[in-house]
Amino acid sequence: MSFRKVVRQSKFRHVFGQPVKNDQCYEDIRVSRVTWDSTFCAVNPKFLAVIVEASGGGAFLVLPLSKTGRIDKAYPTVCGHTGPVLDIDWCPHNDEVIASGSEDCTVMVWQIPENGLAAPLTEPVVVLEGHTKRVGIITWHPTARNVLLSAGCDNVVLIWNVGTAEELYRLDSLHPDLIYNVSWNRSGSLFCSACKDKSVRIIDPRRGTLVAEREKAHEGARPMRAIFLADGKVFTTGFSRMSERQLALWDPENLKEPMALQELDSSNGALLPFYDPDTSVVYVCGKGDSSIRYFEITNEPPYIHFLNTFTSKEPQRGMGSMPKRGLEVSKCEIARFYKLHERKCEPIVMTVPRKSDLFQDDLYPDTAGPEAALEAEEWVSGRDADPILISLREAYVPSKQRDLKVSRRNVLSDSRPTVAPGSTRPGASTSAASTIATTPSSSLAGARDAGKLEEVMQELQTLRTLVKEQGERIGRLEEQLGRMENGDA
Repeated sequence: MSFRKVVRQSKFRHVFGQPVKNDQCYEDIRVSRVTWDSTFCAVNPKFLAVIVEASGGGAFLVLPLSKTGRIDKAYPTVCGHTGPVLDIDWCPHNDEVIASGSEDCTVMVWQIPENGLAAPLTEPVVVLEGHTKRVGIITWHPTARNVLLSAGCDNVVLIWNVGTAEELYRLDSLHPDLIYNVSWNRSGSLFCSACKDKSVRIIDPRRGTLVAEREKAHEGARPMRAIFLADGKVFTTGFSRMSERQLALWDPENLKEPMALQELDSSNGALLPFYDPDTSVVYVCGKGDSSIRYFEITNEPPYIHFLNTFTSKEPQRGMGSMPKRGLEVSKCEIARFYKLHERKCEPIVMTVPRKSDLFQDDLYPDTAGPEAALEAEEWVSGRDADPILISLREAYVPSKQRDLKVSRRNVLSDSRPTVAPGSTRPGASTSAASTIATTPSSSLAGARDAGKLEEVMQELQTLRTLVKEQGERIGRLEEQLGRMENGDA
């Protein structure tokens, strides 16, 4: 008699979420109250950005990750917009460049100083004007440098070359109603969108054509979301006709029926999906909920497998997700979220429990790195490329961060995103220490370096002498051997 296996095997079954201690939170942040279903938060391995309340315009905070604790009310903000900021997004190829969309109908791109803001930032590097109504969606191209997508309440999608401040493509006839969200596929050749007319569309932006469309993907009238997965499938969240929240998985080759459809509950907050392509785990956060549910997407039915729920007491106003290269690999951290409360931001760490302290290859396959795979001009000419991958086994050493300068030709200098905390690569520290400031502490460091150099030189001299002696000894032995062979000895 055989027993059927009831429990599905998965290394992510025991993933658990844990909020950090209070002293590691960001306190006294006046999170924006604007009625818009964006995440209000964006994070990268260097900075945390949060849209905040601002009088007489729109603003967002940019904090170095290390600046935890209470944030002073007078802390400088990025405040160049004349209307509330609705969406922000960090450039994936430069950790010091962020784009913002606002009710003032403009998109602005900002260069953040390397050590964070010392004074309010009012001058963007570039202002992109083309929308006639408020701009609620901003998302960078995943692989092409300087390519930025914006979507507004004018139902128009614009794609920009930030480096030359020019509009590349205008898609103004594909959406008859308000656009809820836009998501690029892995190579950036297509994007999918969810619209108020209840349709999910897959669009080729360079041709300006509709590749596929599914009407009434979710029959409820409340907001939907659609995101591309790494294998090209589309994951959606929305509401049923009875206002129950739903998740669905679609095959773009056949959008007639969903591959999987799950009903969650009857809460009324929009579900925001966050997808990790390395682990195929989708984290679903409801606006106004106090929980994060996570699911694993696989190739076997039922395709969407519920893993667990992280629950807390406070409802979330917004949520940011750290890119994989900003996680602490040594602690088996597979995701980190930045949950916005009414007046604070609380990091939540998702961990896979492991006994070993060794690097976990199965949890950390090579992930998208900070280098752009294409230039904007190459992408426009029709080329596609997957992200350039980096290994998390050792810290990658980033190249020098270049400033974003709009030359009306090309802008974003070589990016130099920040290394994950606590990670180093052997033999890669010399370039970082090439310049020494003339402060007392650096003078001491210089003296120590000089002492070490002297030791190394002495050791080298000793080795040279030893090598010389051994060489002479070998010569004598060879000479003796030769005489023995000739019968002289």
